[in-house]
Amino acid sequence: MTPLTRVDELHVVVPARNERLLLPRCLDALAVAALSLAQVPGAPRVSVTVVLDRCTDGTAEVVRDHPVTVVTTDVGNVGAARRLGVASVLAATATLPARSVWVASTDADSLVPERWLADHVRAAEAGAQVVTGPVLPDPGDLSAQLLDRWLALHGPDTAATVVHGANLGFRLDAYLAVGGFRDLPEHEDVVLVSALRAAGARPGAVATVLTSGRRHGRTPGGFAGYLRRLADEPTGA
Repeated sequence: MTPLTRVDELHVVVPARNERLLLPRCLDALAVAALSLAQVPGAPRVSVTVVLDRCTDGTAEVVRDHPVTVVTTDVGNVGAARRLGVASVLAATATLPARSVWVASTDADSLVPERWLADHVRAAEAGAQVVTGPVLPDPGDLSAQLLDRWLALHGPDTAATVVHGANLGFRLDAYLAVGGFRDLPEHEDVVLVSALRAAGARPGAVATVLTSGRRHGRTPGGFAGYLRRLADEPTGA
């Protein structure tokens, strides 16, 4: 590890829009992952920022029970919400070199594995500037047929090519160099990673994140829309 790859602080950004039911398990899983990382000698400090975007269902009450930074907005746009979350991180780390700050991104309806944050740090300290990883829709939310379709299309050979905002991370300096998240209602994650890759950012990979398999999401299409389309495909398509 060199000064150019060291991670001094790791900040997790979680956008949330009406996620009162699922956000608690997301934050609990992040707390477990942070505790696991803390056992590693020289581990960076971890903090979590939740961006409450146009919440009307009591999500704000949920975050009061967790040690997180809260950003409140009414933009109604996931790309803008992620951008605001990273802006909060930038303000909080103003005295640090941006290259020493790592930002991880997940979603309020997702459940990261225990090793997830450690994966981010290992990849970063090995030289990665952006990491991606697959997601698995919660099998409890899918029919057996839809789960089989998902698994057939998303095998291990696809893991390196997929991009999900629920399973993403990057060095803050690399993020700033490409202009950050765009104010897009969906696919802001894909656009950011494409820009980072085009700029020559070194890639890395992290473990699979479990995410909601609901088919009515918080964006016009997004992951929920993809599952809807997959469910609607004729058998054998």
